Amino acid sequence: MPVLPIHNGANTPENLPLGKLIVLTGPSGVGKGTLMQTLLQRHPELYYSVSVTTRSPRTGEINGKNYDFTSRSQFEQLVAQGEFLEWAEFAGNYYGTPRAAVLEHIQSGTLVVLEIELEGARQIRASYPNALSIFILPPSFSELEKRIRGRGQDSEEAIARRLGRALEEIQAADEFDIQIVNDDFETALHEIETILFT
Repeated sequence: MPVLPIHNGANTPENLPLGKLIVLTGPSGVGKGTLMQTLLQRHPELYYSVSVTTRSPRTGEINGKNYDFTSRSQFEQLVAQGEFLEWAEFAGNYYGTPRAAVLEHIQSGTLVVLEIELEGARQIRASYPNALSIFILPPSFSELEKRIRGRGQDSEEAIARRLGRALEEIQAADEFDIQIVNDDFETALHEIETILFT
């Protein structure tokens, strides 16, 4: 994957405002989506890149706000056209981050936040090493299982897949710049805010 441009041509960091790319990841059920949603409500100056996915919408999810929902064939066409900054398959569905809008906002000096899966986060770190990566951890694995089951939206087979994947993801937490345990929601949110705005 090509390295993302930090600045173009003769422009230098002094005369070209540059934003920052923040990557937020963690296992399914850890609460990263809720953290992101609240962060965006409190800080509308942030640009949140809406991921494209082939999974079905959950109750209450809005197309274009939570995700851009699409078919597998349409997603694969976008991959072939190089439209994604990163993409990965997770729990049988594709997820990807549209490239153009993210780069445009970084170049204009905006703080861009991505909430993505582990494989996608690794792709971002490889192609954009200046990105700040944050890994959200559960207080315990049993609490994570409780949260996933509490959704009441997944089959037993899907839950087993998510839990197996979560074990692998948690072992990768040390690859990221910062680890935050989402035990108390407000505390975890405050830690993210402190990292981004101080």
